[in-house]
Parts: sequence; C-alpha cells; structure tokens
Amino acid sequence: MFPAPWVCRRCATALAKPLRRQFLRYASTDATGTNLPPALLQRARNLAAEHATLATTLEQTFDTKAAKRLGELSRVATALQSYDAARSSLAELNQLSESSDAELRQLAHDELASTHEQLTTLATALSASLTPRDPYAHMPCLVEIRPGPGGMEGRYFADAVYKMYRAYCARVGLRANTVKYEVADGAETSAGGAANESPLAEAVLEVLDEGAYDLFRSEAGMHRVQRVPATEKQGRTHTSAVAVWVLPSFPAAPESGSSLEADFDNPESDFYIDPKEVKSEKMRAGGAGGQHVNKTESAIRLTHIPTGTTVSMQDSRSQHRNREDAWRLLRSRVAAQRREEQEKVANSLRNSVLAKNQITRGDKIRTYNYQQDRCTDHRAGLDVHNLPDVLLGGETLGKLMDAAKSWLVGRDVQALIAEEEMKAEDESKRLGNGIGKNKK
Repeated sequence: MFPAPWVCRRCATALAKPLRRQFLRYASTDATGTNLPPALLQRARNLAAEHATLATTLEQTFDTKAAKRLGELSRVATALQSYDAARSSLAELNQLSESSDAELRQLAHDELASTHEQLTTLATALSASLTPRDPYAHMPCLVEIRPGPGGMEGRYFADAVYKMYRAYCARVGLRANTVKYEVADGAETSAGGAANESPLAEAVLEVLDEGAYDLFRSEAGMHRVQRVPATEKQGRTHTSAVAVWVLPSFPAAPESGSSLEADFDNPESDFYIDPKEVKSEKMRAGGAGGQHVNKTESAIRLTHIPTGTTVSMQDSRSQHRNREDAWRLLRSRVAAQRREEQEKVANSLRNSVLAKNQITRGDKIRTYNYQQDRCTDHRAGLDVHNLPDVLLGGETLGKLMDAAKSWLVGRDVQALIAEEEMKAEDESKRLGNGIGKNKK
C-alpha cells in the first residue's frame, strides 16, 4: 500500500469544497444598459419616434420640410435599430450562458466576445449620429497654410505641408485646385529647407469635392515641426510651426435659382456680403511672372470694411479671374469669422473658451519629428512612424486624419451628453418645484 501524498492545508480546504461549473462570463447581463448614457439613449428614442411619425405623415401628404427632416433623422433611426438588435442578441447569449446544456453554453461563450465588441461599435456609431452635423459638412473647403513661429524654417515647412495635402488629395481621388501660392520676397536666392521646398508666404488649396470640409476640418490648428535645417552647421534641432485654417467654400459661380445663389444673396446667410461694405482696389502685380508684372493692373485687393478682413489676389493675369478668386476667399473668411462668433456663444454655454477656427501658438495639434521618424497627433494621442509617407500624403497620413476626426466626434458626443444631462436635471428640478407648489 502506497503512502498518501502530502497536501497542504489550503489545498485540502479547496479540494473539500464542491466543484463549481467552469464558465467564464465575458459580458455581464447589465452590460447592455451601460454602453450609452441614459440621457443620450432617451434622445435617440425620441428622435426615432419623430422619424416614425414623419414617415407616416409623408405617406399621406408630401411636404418638403418634413421630407428634409425625415432624411436628417434616418441616420439616427437606422443606428438605433442596429443598436437595439445587438442588445437583444447579447441578452439572449447571456441567458444561454446559464443553460444546463454544455453545447449551448459553449456556443454562447464563442459568440459573447464578438457580440459585445459589435455592440460597443454600434454604440459609438449611434452616439456619432446624435451629434449635430456641421452645417458646412457637405461643402467643398479651402485649406489655408501660413508659416507660424520659427522664421525661414517655418516657411519651408509650410511648403511641405501644402504639398502633403495636395498629394493626399491626388492619392484619394479628390479634386484640388491651388487658389493661391505665394513665395516670400527674395526667396529664389534663399538657401535652406529640405529637397524641393520653397519658403512659402501663404498658400490656399481648394478641395472641390462635396464633403471635403467634413474631411479636412479636423486639420485646422498649429502643426509643429522638429528637424535640423539644411543651413544648421552645429546639427541642432530647430522647432518651427505652420498654421492651417480650414474654411467652407462655395463654387465661384452658382447656377441661377440654386440654393447656393440664395446663400450669396440671403442677408441671413453667413456667406452674404453687402457689396457696398467692400472696398475694391486694383494694383499692379508684383514678383516674378513675366512682362505683365508691374505693367498691368491685374492684381485685386478687397477689404471688408466692417470686419477689416483684407484679401489680395494676383495669381492670374486676368483681372476678372483674380476678382472672382478674391471674392470667393473673402466670403469664406468672413463666414468663418461669423461662424466663430456663433460658436463662441455656444461654447460659453458649455463652459468652453476655445473656438475651432482660432489658431494660436497654444493650439498645437500635431508634431512632425524628423530625427525620430515620428508624427504625433496630440488630440487623438496617436504616434505613427514612417514620416516620409506622411509628408507624401500616404496611408499613414490617412490614419492620422481618421484619428483626429474620431477625436472631434468624441468631443462633440461628450458635449451632447453634458447638454442632455443638464436638460434632464433642469426638467427634474422643474417637476420637483411643481410638486412642492401643489402640496402647499
């Protein structure tokens, strides 16, 4: 007879307990109710109910405003339907996980993780659908690039940023047109910068496709570069910056009777400018450009007197073409200023002091580090390498832009949650005061 093996007291106590069913729960039954805040979920259900009511009404009588509203709400209704379906699937799987049938338990175990991940994705999509869509999201855009702090090195990198966005548009198939490309005076004899970089004074790139503003609006801000300039003999790293503005853009000549023409002529539109408030000046073009320079008055300068906004254009030899481009750029700049004033009022209600189009040294959004072959988006907290691919407008730049856009949507969702919770709190207080008065 073999002697019994020695077992410690702790193991003996554990072995004495009855065996429990070995099952790992990957998602709890209450997880389905914690993916979205209650205030946000209630807002989604209210909008879905309004969508259903409008759909029933339009089946009987057609109304343009109702049809437009129905289209706006369809995104929320579809996202809520998918979200509810995923919640139901997760609840069923949680019930199956408690089944006495081992095969059903294993089946639930295999599906729980993927279903829970799908629910998280659908919750994010539903939250994004609830955020107010930017009124200019469907429009083309103007990307303005100017050198910031950093002297001549900032001008060289401004040219790199301009070429980066132009290459990105070419890669993804967006139609882009250079509205303005102005090199600093005396730049032709300047030495410095990386290969094929010119010291840029200002560049304006127009992306003509619809929805371009929504794609590029997260690129507005201060872009910082850290690299060793070509003229640096000590090998020291210099830090410079480039400011990028992203503005909505209207086509130069809207068709007669179109909504775009109405925006030009509608005094309530942000893009409306009274011609009486604009001072127009003709000038002789300056800089390199052939015989027409300093001989013909083809350059145009427009000044919006109420805001002091000034736009000058001399890229074309045609005065008429320069005037059209100057008016388009002036409308966009004035509209951005008016929109920023509106956003300042809205942001003050949300206890925020930042405006989207305000570019200052503190608005650093991205860093391009040449020595470390790294690009960092400070808002999304994303680090990517392969900096040459970023500057060539490659897939790495696309990852940065997608991350920045996701951050922007997340910020809007948080603001919406705070707004809905504030409304619910105010409603609760109002009902509480009404009950107190009735008791008196």
